[in-house]
Amino acid sequence: MGIKPDHWIRKMALEHGMIEPFVENQVREGVISFGLSSYGYDMRVADEYKVFTNVYSAVVDPKNFSPQSFVDIQTDNCIIPPNSFVLARSVEYFRVPRTVLCVCLGKSTYARSGLVVNVTPFEPEWEGYVTIEISNTTPLPAKVYSNEGVSQVLFFEGDDACEVSYLDRKGKYQGQRGVTPPRL
Repeated sequence: MGIKPDHWIRKMALEHGMIEPFVENQVREGVISFGLSSYGYDMRVADEYKVFTNVYSAVVDPKNFSPQSFVDIQTDNCIIPPNSFVLARSVEYFRVPRTVLCVCLGKSTYARSGLVVNVTPFEPEWEGYVTIEISNTTPLPAKVYSNEGVSQVLFFEGDDACEVSYLDRKGKYQGQRGVTPPRL
């Protein structure tokens, strides 16, 4: 298994629709960078957010998730309350090949600002918009910029295809479209 370079990512995105929309070059002027990089792809955060709130004193329970736990907003930038987090989604739609596993890491610009970006791996044959969790670890409100880079996706290709893919298992997050809260 090895990490895949930019030319492989470009080919898979353009010929097989692995990333849509696909930005062939890294965009950096006046924004948090996004697009193709040397060994990955810097995905963007869309303008749809679920901001967690405790106005209804709901318990955050991954087995019985209450929609009262968050407020939906659409905005050019999202202010995350101190010591809280938001769920968001990627601008890009991903289609992961059967021989590939993707891992996401937060961008250093946000990490240096006390924001932690958490995304679980994209399993072989998973597809959809990525649900992104962004935690504000600081005691101050923190800003996230929509349609700019939020994390880097790394692509690892195995020597052989897996026996059972996410699609084969009928994974519960297959084909997700919007910001998707936990499902059981």
